[in-house]
Amino acid sequence: MEKIAYIFPGQGSQFVGMGKLLFDTSPEAKNLFNLANEIVGFDITSIMFSGTAEDLKSTNVTQPAIFIHSVIAFLNNPNFKPDMVAGHSLGEFSALVANGVLTFEKALELVCVRATAMQKACEIESSTMAAVLNLEDNKVKEICNFIQTEHKETLVPANFNCPGQIVISGSIKGIELAEVLLKEAGAKRVLRLPVGGAFHSPFMQPAQDELAQAIYKIEFKNAICPIFQNVTAAPTSNALEIQENLIKQLTASVRWTETIENMIQFGATKFVEVGPGKVLQGLVQKINKEIVVEGVQ
Repeated sequence: MEKIAYIFPGQGSQFVGMGKLLFDTSPEAKNLFNLANEIVGFDITSIMFSGTAEDLKSTNVTQPAIFIHSVIAFLNNPNFKPDMVAGHSLGEFSALVANGVLTFEKALELVCVRATAMQKACEIESSTMAAVLNLEDNKVKEICNFIQTEHKETLVPANFNCPGQIVISGSIKGIELAEVLLKEAGAKRVLRLPVGGAFHSPFMQPAQDELAQAIYKIEFKNAICPIFQNVTAAPTSNALEIQENLIKQLTASVRWTETIENMIQFGATKFVEVGPGKVLQGLVQKINKEIVVEGVQ
């Protein structure tokens, strides 16, 4: 029997014009976009539909925009019946609406808190991220540990995206040291990412503390289908467990490779990426070439 895993993208999947087709063709979608404008407190749909790429890059725009597009895309899909869900970083909030843990409104409120808190955390201390290509996970971990231990610079693996693609996160000096050592160890490339700070690292602790306060004020329901969360890469439907994992996510690694592998072991026969872009479809195919992957925008 076919089991469909729905997956939801995170920051970096945005594009100018995102969601416009849904707005123009569905009265229900149009109502939700208008509601979203009220919740975020500014005309985010105008930026999504006709802003510049630079406008969309700002964290307090990017995160709610991707969430809004993703959730409205599946709410507008009459065939949407998830057997399991997962989201990459920010995408976990979309996944939690998809499996009934949070409402659209409450999740969007949390996404706005998260985006603002992360932006503030980025301004406290300079930090950044870099993608490491074609090097084994264990070697990347080893070099991050070495830089932390020997050089006292904060540096951690942030995203295990697929075999041969890991994103590291940390201080500017830590990333500079890593660029040299990782290339010496055989990495094909180490690419700095155009981000405002070190997401999924200890630099996000102030944002995690702020988000936790907001999360504890909102009721989480038990899920209608399992979510494989970034922090554990394991399935859960328990509201309290989901809540705790969602808080930890801001300073912990995104274990995406394990997540996809575990979803396949759990019986997933098809993956559907819901929301802007095709980033996750590409990652899934790199993790398992045999699996069926498609997208819904």
